[in-house]
Amino acid sequence: MIATEKTTTVFIKNMVCDRCIMAVHKTIEEMGLKPIDVKLGSATVEGAIDDNQRQGLRKKLQSIGFELLDDQRQRTIEQIRTAIIQLVHYNDNNSPANLSSYLSEKLGQDYSALSKLFSEYASKTIERYYMEMRIERVKELLTYGELTLSQIALKLNYSSTAYLSSQFKAVTGMTPSQFKKLQGDKRRKLDEI
Repeated sequence: MIATEKTTTVFIKNMVCDRCIMAVHKTIEEMGLKPIDVKLGSATVEGAIDDNQRQGLRKKLQSIGFELLDDQRQRTIEQIRTAIIQLVHYNDNNSPANLSSYLSEKLGQDYSALSKLFSEYASKTIERYYMEMRIERVKELLTYGELTLSQIALKLNYSSTAYLSSQFKAVTGMTPSQFKKLQGDKRRKLDEI
């Protein structure tokens, strides 16, 4: 939690989409607090939050699948996840050339420290998490059926369709065309990656 005289910012785990932002915004309002800015991974409210309000907010958020983050390391890990989700799901064809530079700039920290912390707590590397997140986005786009594999590769800034296909197979164990032939919901929830 970061507090000034006029605002308090809380950090929240498992926010992965615009609906999450709306749900957190609504929850904060239901608590009688005034949300100023709610975005993936955090919410800023007007004024201070006392211990009773904080515990109430914690319980309400947990009841809808979110978690308040108190530990600085957990907040940093969630900020890394949020930055990658934003990059993969909201920056179509506008990805930076270098993930490490992007994260260092976005979080204002040295990438090697971020990488070490993430690997220690998430049990996978940042690069693996990024690859898995991109593959989930590919699955989503394949499921919609509106774009060809080449268009998806371009949209997600893959160097080639062949590279996308090989990475897809490495993560899922099947080719993109085999995936398209499957029936049912084949995607993983973003907060479970």
